[in-house]
Amino acid sequence: MSMQYNFNENSEFSSSHGKVKVTDLLSRMNEEKKVEKKRNIALGVAAVSAVTVFGIILTI
Repeated sequence: MSMQYNFNENSEFSSSHGKVKVTDLLSRMNEEKKVEKKRNIALGVAAVSAVTVFGIILTI
């Protein structure tokens, strides 16, 4: 599982206080989980589709 975050100078993570809200981190983590779940579903559908097409081509 790879996560990449782009931090810029205006981000709350680079504030002068150095504090990070836990709720913000949890919400970002939940969003990443949703995105990863959608990617996994798309990859599974693509794999099943490829196997199905390959099987149809073999039967012809």
